[in-house]
Amino acid sequence: MNTDLKNGVSRRNFMRILGAASAAATSFPAFAAAQAPAGQRAGGGDMGDMRAARNPNTVIISSNENPLGPAKSALDAICSTANLGGRYHQEVSMQAITAFNEIYSLKRGYSALFPGSGGPLDLALMSNIGPDKPLVYGDPSYEQGFRAADAMKAPKFPVPLTADYKHDVKAMLAAHPSPGAYYIVNPNNPTGTMTPKADIVWLLENKPKGSIVIVDEAYHHFSTDDSCIDLVAQDKDIIVLRTFSKIYGMAGIRAGFAVAKPELLARFSTVSPAGRSLASISITSAAATTASLKDKDLITLRRKINSDIRSETLEFLTKKGYKILPGSQANMFMVDVKRPGREFGASMMQENVAIGRSWPIMPNYVRVTVGTKDEMAKFQTAFVKCMDKAPATANGAAELFVPEYHAPSELYRGMAV
Repeated sequence: MNTDLKNGVSRRNFMRILGAASAAATSFPAFAAAQAPAGQRAGGGDMGDMRAARNPNTVIISSNENPLGPAKSALDAICSTANLGGRYHQEVSMQAITAFNEIYSLKRGYSALFPGSGGPLDLALMSNIGPDKPLVYGDPSYEQGFRAADAMKAPKFPVPLTADYKHDVKAMLAAHPSPGAYYIVNPNNPTGTMTPKADIVWLLENKPKGSIVIVDEAYHHFSTDDSCIDLVAQDKDIIVLRTFSKIYGMAGIRAGFAVAKPELLARFSTVSPAGRSLASISITSAAATTASLKDKDLITLRRKINSDIRSETLEFLTKKGYKILPGSQANMFMVDVKRPGREFGASMMQENVAIGRSWPIMPNYVRVTVGTKDEMAKFQTAFVKCMDKAPATANGAAELFVPEYHAPSELYRGMAV
């Protein structure tokens, strides 16, 4: 545990700089006319350049990053592969794909490797929705779903979560007779809660012919519940997304997989002629991906680290009488701050703690990423102090607080804002 933490954090900033080169900077002519929502920076990172203006001692627990950074096995693979950077070395990417397919018993052609999961998530969404093919999704959930719908001029049907914060698959099915896609984030972002696999199987079995179920498993490694990837191997109408940004700590290095039967992956190229070029990642990213996949103890170790720190933090908040949203199985949780989340986030920033945003359907809840034990101790101190303040007494700090932006997607690069 200590070795993982030490190696991950001490080399984190360097590896982020190195890994940034792997992100594709592709503009899509098909979306040149699309506009990002007001106040949203298209193509930027979660925190972007606003981090430079912050106190370097700021605790950043706002973007669901992994404070451990890449595993030592991944760092070693990057360093040993970097000297091959003068060549294209596509076989390094194929090694990563092969390793992934072997773990999940997938046939060749059922997975594709990308620089991150933002690009393939948009490709999965945009290749299945449009003006006559609506998108049905949970609310609250990750915003990239409805943003893709906006870009494709697809009607949107948000469906509130159940009372225990699962995706309400029966209500989702009833939302529209023939949607293009159902979007499920599992564990969900921002609630961290799981929708049972049996519910997703039910949706697959009862959905209209031609509709696709898209399951975003970015945070799945933090949970012990079953994945939906085996449903892909069964040739179901499902696309599963995986990222190496979360439990693997490779947010700045960029690697992710889209998993689906070949005909669904082939649709990605219909979004734009350049669509499949996004699957070309750097050899260092591919090497780190393979090493991470082969690091047998990594997931179990990091899951426990996250679970222990999350449990300790939630226990503290509960004992203090604060209301938390129960059931998180991810590296995040939500807490009721009894005032607009933006206002509370501004107050926390005055204490040099950056927390996540709130969602319109839950405006007084904020999302908090699980950081290191030391970071969460600082969060606890700042949280109590800010909760003790009367609402709307942040001394104008709301003007200084900038909310988190959605994870970068190469599809949005170059779009006007």
